[in-house]
Amino acid sequence: MLNISQHRVNEKVNLDSYKAFNILSSRKHSNLLIRILVFFTILVVAAMFLPWTQNIRARGYVTTIRPDQRPQTVQALIGGRIEKWYVREGDIVSRGDTIMKISEVKEEYLDPQLLQRTDGQIRAKKDASSAYGAKAQNLQEQYAALVKTRDVKLEQNKIKLRQTQLKIESDSMELLAERVNLDIAKKQLDRMQSLFDDGLKSLTDLEGKKLSYQKSQAKVVALENKIGALQNELENLVANKSAIQNEYAEKLAKSQSDRMSALSNQYDAEATVNKLQSQFNAYSVRQQNYFITSPINGYVTQALQSGIGEMIKNGERIVSIMPEDYDLAVEMYVDPVDVPLLDRGQKVRVQFDGWPAIVFSGWPNSSFGTFGGVVFAIDNFISDNGKYRVLVAEDPEESPWPVEVRVGGGANTITLLKNVRIGYEIWRQLNGFPPDYYKASEQNKSLKTKAPLKRVK
Repeated sequence: MLNISQHRVNEKVNLDSYKAFNILSSRKHSNLLIRILVFFTILVVAAMFLPWTQNIRARGYVTTIRPDQRPQTVQALIGGRIEKWYVREGDIVSRGDTIMKISEVKEEYLDPQLLQRTDGQIRAKKDASSAYGAKAQNLQEQYAALVKTRDVKLEQNKIKLRQTQLKIESDSMELLAERVNLDIAKKQLDRMQSLFDDGLKSLTDLEGKKLSYQKSQAKVVALENKIGALQNELENLVANKSAIQNEYAEKLAKSQSDRMSALSNQYDAEATVNKLQSQFNAYSVRQQNYFITSPINGYVTQALQSGIGEMIKNGERIVSIMPEDYDLAVEMYVDPVDVPLLDRGQKVRVQFDGWPAIVFSGWPNSSFGTFGGVVFAIDNFISDNGKYRVLVAEDPEESPWPVEVRVGGGANTITLLKNVRIGYEIWRQLNGFPPDYYKASEQNKSLKTKAPLKRVK
């Protein structure tokens, strides 16, 4: 008994009459038990000061760093009927190797001479376009010729107009002279008539003067008529200028209209050629897609379609191919509360499913069967499972990951954080506090610039 109380029982009661008290007082191992308890107590207290690496444990899957290195499916670009298979599951294929042949099922593409007929339409339309172009060129030359003809005729009319004006001026001067002559002849006739009346001149002289007067009068009338005719001709030439301009304006407009029509037909023919050429290219590419080829070098993992004669739709998956060369990574998911503790280049220990391992999460150096990794990328948006996706790449400074690891396998990850004492870690776990936040060391940050090792199968 501990004998803590001041009122002792053995002073009031005789303990020897009780068998239980006799057995308790006669035990020989009580001191040894006390020593053992003290030893383990000291051991536990000492263990509280041992180092412990804080960590974040997560479950993930093996994947690849680059999206084009992940398993991908080959899809049919066009719908058709399966005619022949050229590969089997497990075959190694190179880029461009034929996987399957399909045949056409749509009515508009069933013509076996579709490309030849389309090419014939293209040549016909090209010839039509060339003919319209030649016609437009001829009409352009015709337009230029009409312009020259109009200018020549207008120049001729201008010359005639100038000649007529000069004739009018010349005849006007001659008319003035004849009028002077007529006035002189009139005066001579009057004098001759006076002399004839006086008997000084003969009738013959008088008649000669009358004849001269009449000739002068006739010349004046003739010149006046001639000047009048020239003035009429001048007015006709002025009017003819407008007539020439109007006539050739109509001809030029018609020629230009015909040229625009020819150009329009040429452009329409060229547009038809482009449309037919596009259709020809589409038909050609469609016929090339009758043979479905591999886009990458890799392994045929699974045939998603089977049989001969089955119908497939455009965009339907045909086979699944695993790339030959790939860089492994682990895709793990962490809770949102742990995301601020992660940074690129941070060290991670990875345990792959199927690979024997002895793991001590707090002592990573004492673990066996785990492999080194570094945080390669962290998603900025939460995933559908309520966690953030983190991509872990192979650590180039440690042993390479096993060759036997395959894409899609499971993996357990231990993200290493700060080194603390075990006592502090137990206290943190009991209080539900998160691990200590810290920034990755400069050595870890330098890993961001290092490319992961390339895995070649």
